[in-house]
Amino acid sequence: MSFRQWWRTTLSPLGLKLFSVIVLVNVLISGALYFTVARSIDDGFIDYLRRTQQQRIDTLTTTLAEGYRTHGSWEWLTDNRDAWQQLLRVALAPRGTQSRTGDARQPPLPPALGDPRQFVLLDEQGRRIIGRSGRHQHEAPTSRAPDELRFAAIRMGGRQVGSLGYRAPDGVFNTIDRIFLHRQLRNLGIIIVTLLISALLLAGGLAFWLGRRTRAMALATRSMAEGDYSVRLAVRGRDELAGLSRDINTLAASLERGRRDRQQWVADIAHELRTPLTVLRGEIEAIEDGVRPMDQRTLGALHQEVEQLGRLVEDLRLLAQSDAHNLAAPMTRLDLGRHLAEQLEESREALARHGLSLAHELPAGIMIHGSPHRLRQLWSNLLGNTRSYTDPPGQLAVTLSCSGEQAVVVWEDSAPGVPDQALARLTERLFRLESSRNRRHGGSGLGLSIASALTKAHHATLTPARSPLGGLRWTLCFPLASSAASPAITEE
Repeated sequence: MSFRQWWRTTLSPLGLKLFSVIVLVNVLISGALYFTVARSIDDGFIDYLRRTQQQRIDTLTTTLAEGYRTHGSWEWLTDNRDAWQQLLRVALAPRGTQSRTGDARQPPLPPALGDPRQFVLLDEQGRRIIGRSGRHQHEAPTSRAPDELRFAAIRMGGRQVGSLGYRAPDGVFNTIDRIFLHRQLRNLGIIIVTLLISALLLAGGLAFWLGRRTRAMALATRSMAEGDYSVRLAVRGRDELAGLSRDINTLAASLERGRRDRQQWVADIAHELRTPLTVLRGEIEAIEDGVRPMDQRTLGALHQEVEQLGRLVEDLRLLAQSDAHNLAAPMTRLDLGRHLAEQLEESREALARHGLSLAHELPAGIMIHGSPHRLRQLWSNLLGNTRSYTDPPGQLAVTLSCSGEQAVVVWEDSAPGVPDQALARLTERLFRLESSRNRRHGGSGLGLSIASALTKAHHATLTPARSPLGGLRWTLCFPLASSAASPAITEE
């Protein structure tokens, strides 16, 4: 594998972009930093030279003025190079002096600026006394110094007795640059290159780390898009990428569970439809073969199976409408206590035939927004569940009360009960217990699912729990009409 292929397979497009951006930004910053600092060093160093030289020139002119006062003329320096060099060594000694403003001791003047050849001494008439030229003192004096020199007046008692010529720092910059500035810029370049290499290594590591994680996420989502929901990502750390990995794992688990439930749902529906169809086919074949006569009893059995099949289809249609949020439930303001009491009283005889007694406490005047038709379906499904799964002699107790902004209906029956671990699954479609509450009464397993869907259509909650009577307790919480928003009407 070539380096280019390894690079492409190791880094994701996002990692490559991140690496490129980091490299570009670091190169630009390093270049700008180098040129800015180099310019600052250049200007700052020249400024330092100027200030330092000015202090040395002030010291030198003061020393020359004192020498003139002592000797009364410049004859002691006329072409006397030894005296001139001695004076320069004393005046420009590395020990430094205090500036007139009281600043701290300055560093020694660079050798190029302390070279005696950089200075020239003129008398009050502007004639050269010593310095810069090899001419003899008897040669014709020059009235004009070289253009590159600057001059500082030498005064004694308010009278100018001479001038000191010197070269500006800019004039000797090439010498200083070779001994100082180039060294500083070289060190700066080494530092910046080192920092740039470190930044590139860091960018490469970060891009590799980010690219590997994002590539794993991309492969996981691609697998899920192709229908493989078993993929799981390793979750490391607590950053946003770790949170995204957890979300992808949760999504994969949810999709896997949804597919499994859907497959189970289709299989269970097929089983539920096959049972009455098998019975119908058997009855019809028996009639065709002459095994069973075509009488009222046979027709009644066929009619019963058709009714069971029709109820199952209707239940499935209602659940499909609920899933599509298209369940017809025209809402109106109604008295929940009175409405529920009427439904229970109508079912008292049917409960008695199953050996169940009824007790209820349903005060009137508790108003909610509800659909009378859908509420009757809800009470009918709860009654059917109680009749089918409560052992005689048993009892059903229903109470209604207000709790804050909610109307609370407590529906509880007697034994047998439901294991705690199965309570949360009671409203799942086609779920049945392998216990006393099982399929012995021929239920389809959709009644409680329909009850849950009808409850949600009223913006209410349906919560199961164990009942003190030994059976099952359902707690239904409806928002009161006074605190609920305007009722919405959902049409088919």
